[in-house]
Amino acid sequence: MLAILNFIQQVLSTPAIFVGLLALLGLLLQKETAQKCISGTIKTILGFIVLNAGAAVVQQSIIPFGDLFMAAFGVEGVVPNNEAIVSLGLTDFAVQTASIFALGMVFNIILARFSKLKYIFLTGHHALYMSCLVAIIMSLSGMTGIQLIVSGALLMGLLMGIFPALMQPTIEKITGDDSLALGHFGSSCYWLSAQIGKLFARGKNEDEITTTEDINFPKTLSFLRENTVSIALAMFLCYIIVAGVAAFRAPEAAAQIFGDSHWILYSVTQAITFSAGIYIVLAGVRMLINEIVPAFKGISEKLVPNARPALDCPIVFPYAPNAVLIGFFCSFVGGILAMAILAAMGHAGMIVPIILPGAVLHFFCGATAGVAGNAEGGLKGCIAGAFVHGFIATFLAAGLYPVMASMGFSNTTFSDTDFTLVGIVFGNLYKIVSANTLTVIVAVLFLLPILYNYTVGRTSAKSASEAE
Repeated sequence: MLAILNFIQQVLSTPAIFVGLLALLGLLLQKETAQKCISGTIKTILGFIVLNAGAAVVQQSIIPFGDLFMAAFGVEGVVPNNEAIVSLGLTDFAVQTASIFALGMVFNIILARFSKLKYIFLTGHHALYMSCLVAIIMSLSGMTGIQLIVSGALLMGLLMGIFPALMQPTIEKITGDDSLALGHFGSSCYWLSAQIGKLFARGKNEDEITTTEDINFPKTLSFLRENTVSIALAMFLCYIIVAGVAAFRAPEAAAQIFGDSHWILYSVTQAITFSAGIYIVLAGVRMLINEIVPAFKGISEKLVPNARPALDCPIVFPYAPNAVLIGFFCSFVGGILAMAILAAMGHAGMIVPIILPGAVLHFFCGATAGVAGNAEGGLKGCIAGAFVHGFIATFLAAGLYPVMASMGFSNTTFSDTDFTLVGIVFGNLYKIVSANTLTVIVAVLFLLPILYNYTVGRTSAKSASEAE
């Protein structure tokens, strides 16, 4: 029995397989042929693996950039990184995390079936990270055993429905329809970026707003219209500046990063590798969307009417490739400014952690914030929204750090804004309420969308029908 449970847990925690099985379920519910079921399932898994492979290539080239930045400018502090903090958290909370993860997905489906939050959260690694955070903060309140797992799973199910719903109007604006949703725990700041973008669109028609994709290059620079070329050149400029400063100011630290490569050649290689990673990500996204959306129709029609798959943040990248790069840069600048303010607060005698700009956070989340800001407010919305994202994400990470430090986790913390918001709120709530009260609060919050759907929601729908 233990072996079976372990196998099921591995299936649920392997995103590509889990998404593939959901695609298979959708195709079976539509009574597709065996050939179509096999083809659709394999292509869905393949698309997810290609997307993850591209993301890994991007991380491989962007992480050294952050290391070089620290070496070049001599800054020390805490680097927010989900993978790092989760690897530490799983040491003490592996069973609780896995249990909350699996049961949380069940509650997510229940919530989607019986409420208006029709979103099935399919970004498995983010769900696993949030499960780990929830396990940690629930343990702070004194919860143990079944109470911790059930309370944590109820909270997980709610979070997997609320955050995609928060972003859905903007996602419809980005993609042009409502067949997809965003399943990424940075949605609170993506939403904020979109609201900031709207400020630049007030009183304007859509054709009066210049978007990032409307940028006109002179004929002599027409080659920059190729996204792979423009991304590689932009990253080369960033790398060559940071690597050059690091090579002369901190030669020993820089040499460990460069290896046997000259710093100029290293910059060229990393910039092009970064562009290649983006190209792979976009290819995987297109393949995944082409397969998962039609397959999900079966689940939507049979199990959870009108359900939408909530997928990882790179699904928005193909809709505004220029916004991806601009969003990254602006978010990074916002993070640097926030770091400088935290450093100034530290020099003034305040006890605050110095949060360094994590390149992975500012690329994936900053880029998504840029796309959201661009969708609502064009180029200006992209710049302002992504900048604010980088600034706020840094301060939220600083706010969560004491909570993590109280549990013995040091030198790193969660990065994406939904993690930090949930961690700050529930990581401090235990100070004013008991464990049992917190369980009741979580259960009530989970049930509210369902109760609303069967009371106010149905009454409103009936009134609207009678009015017609």
